[in-house]
Amino acid sequence: MQIGVLGPFEVRTDDGGLADVPGARLRALLVALALEPGRVVSKATLVDWIWGEQPPADAANALQRLVSRLRKALPDGVVEGHPAGYRLVVAPEAVDAVRFERLVAEGQAREALALWRGPVLHDVGLTGSAAFDSAVARFEELRLTALEDGGVELIPELTDLVATHPLRERLAGALMRALAAAGRGSEALQVYQRTREALADELGADPSPELSKLHVALLRGEGRRREPERKTNLRAELTSYVGKDEDVAAVRALVAAHRLTTLIGPGGTGKTRLAGETGRALVDELPDGVWLVELAPLGADGDVAQATIAGLGLRDAMLGGSTAADLTERLITAVRDREALLILDNCEHVIESAATFAHRVLGECRGLRILATSREPLGITGEALWTVEPLASVPAIELLRDRASAVRKDFVDDEATMARVCQALDGMPLAIELAAARLRTMTLDQLAHGLDDRFRLLTGGSRTALPHHRTLRAVVDWSWELLTDAERRVLRRLSVFAGGATLEAAERVCADPDVFDLLTSLTEKSLLVTTGDRAPRYRMLGTIYEYAVQRLAEAGETETARQAHLAWFTELAETADPHLRRAGQLEWLATLAVEHDNLTAAMRGAVTAGEAQAAMRLAAGAGWYWWLAGHKAEGLELLTAATETPGAVTDDVRAIAYALAVHFVSSGRSVEPRLSEWIHRAYETSLRSGSSDPRLGIVAALERMERAPDDLLAAWEPLLDDPDPWVRALARLHLGKSRIILGHTGRVADDYLEAALAEFRALGERFGIWFALTELSERLAVRGDLTGACRLVEEAIGAVTELGSIEDVIRMRGRQAQLWWLLGDEVASASALADAERHAERVNWQDSLGELALSKAELARWRGDAAAAREHLGAAMAMLGANAQAVADDQLAYLAEDLDEARTHREASFRAMAAAGYAPMVAHVLVGVADLALRQDDAAQAARLLAASSGVRGLEDRSHPDVARIERAARSRLGDKGFAEAAAEGRLTDWRQLAEVTLAS
Repeated sequence: MQIGVLGPFEVRTDDGGLADVPGARLRALLVALALEPGRVVSKATLVDWIWGEQPPADAANALQRLVSRLRKALPDGVVEGHPAGYRLVVAPEAVDAVRFERLVAEGQAREALALWRGPVLHDVGLTGSAAFDSAVARFEELRLTALEDGGVELIPELTDLVATHPLRERLAGALMRALAAAGRGSEALQVYQRTREALADELGADPSPELSKLHVALLRGEGRRREPERKTNLRAELTSYVGKDEDVAAVRALVAAHRLTTLIGPGGTGKTRLAGETGRALVDELPDGVWLVELAPLGADGDVAQATIAGLGLRDAMLGGSTAADLTERLITAVRDREALLILDNCEHVIESAATFAHRVLGECRGLRILATSREPLGITGEALWTVEPLASVPAIELLRDRASAVRKDFVDDEATMARVCQALDGMPLAIELAAARLRTMTLDQLAHGLDDRFRLLTGGSRTALPHHRTLRAVVDWSWELLTDAERRVLRRLSVFAGGATLEAAERVCADPDVFDLLTSLTEKSLLVTTGDRAPRYRMLGTIYEYAVQRLAEAGETETARQAHLAWFTELAETADPHLRRAGQLEWLATLAVEHDNLTAAMRGAVTAGEAQAAMRLAAGAGWYWWLAGHKAEGLELLTAATETPGAVTDDVRAIAYALAVHFVSSGRSVEPRLSEWIHRAYETSLRSGSSDPRLGIVAALERMERAPDDLLAAWEPLLDDPDPWVRALARLHLGKSRIILGHTGRVADDYLEAALAEFRALGERFGIWFALTELSERLAVRGDLTGACRLVEEAIGAVTELGSIEDVIRMRGRQAQLWWLLGDEVASASALADAERHAERVNWQDSLGELALSKAELARWRGDAAAAREHLGAAMAMLGANAQAVADDQLAYLAEDLDEARTHREASFRAMAAAGYAPMVAHVLVGVADLALRQDDAAQAARLLAASSGVRGLEDRSHPDVARIERAARSRLGDKGFAEAAAEGRLTDWRQLAEVTLAS
């Protein structure tokens, strides 16, 4: 609550509204309490305030009634009662009169007078109270005291008050000083004369010694207004400064600690504006100010000293009597003892002259500091550097919004599109401002799409800007023209790199013996950015990149550079490939991950150029990386594009590329129609090639599977003697999995899987470790060890996470969510599912996303949420299509309330699974048929089908909640003996016959 009495009486509540306090006595009560905020005011004092010398007979009761009315007018709890009186619960600063009195006591007259809104307590309307009148008089006196310390801005009010109080000498003195400071000395002397006459006429006295002394000083010319000394030539900016406040603070600290600070960075990052903002912040801290020296207008041979003299506004006469010939010496003579900051702006084109000038001036002028802006350092010992970075996303958007709103009042604030624009422009403030200017005549969407031709589009700079800041091309042209021919050649050739370049790659592609020195020079000139903790990696900002691409084309070097780039990254991929199946895979994956954009660009370039051999060779080298590192969708797209590129390709390359394509399309539910064709082509070309690449042995196994699908074991057994340990481990893994597919009983499959796991661990190959752990976890789950299965899944996730293959993490977290739910830990289940969904937001590999949807559907069904289960099944079908139909039918049959609908789904699911012949899935679908039998009131048939399911799988599935549910229901109807007899019949009867009987019922 705020209470105002210095002018119109008002009470404002915390929400900004006015409280109604009607009546003179009620207002007087509030004023009496408010002038003692937070303190108890005695009842006697309050009665005296309100009624003066004529209190009512029942004053205590009358006061209590007033207090009751006041409480109703004010917020609850503001007026407190105490045995001795009453207290107003407000802070002293909430009462303007109390705050006014404190400020006057502290000598802050200007701040105190700012609170005065008019005659004090003039509209309270209370009469007959000496205490009230005394308070009014006291505050009027305090106001006069404050006014006696007033300045030029109070001349009108002081004039009126001196006329009202002609004998008050302090007021007369205040008016005299104010008039003198305003340059009105003669009027000040007239005030003295009138005051002297009034004192003589009224009191027969002379002016006080203080007023007489002031009169003498004015006669001598003291106290007159002087033109303020100019301390800077920095101009006031017309736009707000966005997103760089922390930079200003950091640069201020550097300027305080170092006598030479240079702001470096590419053109358009805002070096000049940052220097100016820093200078403005320092003007009051430096006795001789801050001075901007603009070097951009100078020619290459321009004199920095002459520009500095002009910036400081020094005339020849002010340069002293120095006879030194050069301007630098004369400048030093003039500013030797000054404590000032020089801002040398745009030093890059006169870098040698600027460095020489700065070194000499700083050496002889100890109070001087220099803040330089340049696209490269001045290179002086003791120079502190601050790299001016582009704006981060949020402040870049804020800058675009601010500038766009200024040029277009109907600007539509679409943050996503603004983010896209700012990202395309690298967060460069100048580019963003040029883009905002374009919004005068185009929409934000049009601007975003037009940035592909940014140099043509961004040409609408300020007419008053420096020439090299008026268009985006001019910004980069300015830097380009300062380069040597060798620097230009390296810069344009580097534009063929899509994701930056190592020194070795740059040496290969740029084909210059001095590449390292040239890269260093280009980095110092802010045209390249270096990253990396160990070996530096060189990259360009987007605008520099687009410019260099154009220059490369103008030089006719685009194709030569692309071919060199393609050759380098093909060799890198081929060198890395064998290491990806050994202990060094993480190190090589990291190497290739850094080069991912370059690999992709090289591949797309080869495909676009119709270079079949080059495209297939790079696909063969990089394909396993794309798979391991979680680029499955992109990798399959690139592999497919390579295989479809017409032209001659050597057999060894074609065989590996087809083998990798087969691996991509056969690892999930989705089945590529051309899979068999690719397997045959890979096999045939491998035979012709005579290559010893270990991956071709896998191609042979796939070919044997194609020719004899019923003899899976024979397809993989020959690889047990392969000379390559990774192939041998993979053969054991597939032999174990084949036994699971065939429904073999016993632990032979587990033994193969465990042997494969051990061999992959020995190799340090995490893909194989993940693969084996995934299969073993399912074996544990089927046997009922759900905790052990969860543990192995977690271990498998750890292995594949190291690789970066988040697509596989999604699938495993979905399965883990099911296992935790089966264990009764719904919190852990929800956590696993949430993690899967977080990963799913980052990928577009339909197999993994579809598998997650299927897992969520089954979980929803187990929880009894049929609607959610149907929704997730729909999502899975949308992603996987016909490949998920059998699984979806199996789930939909459980969800169907109508028996005929359930039977239709069961039959479709059964037919598809039976045709595939995959024992675990056949066993799974037989459980569903058992559920149908139970719904048809045939408990014995349900028991037979459960037994047949276990027989097909080779062991009883203890991870399937429907198995347990159906068994309980069947036992309750048949009894243990009847159930055992039916199960025995099921183990002896052909599972197809059992299913057909139920489906036909």
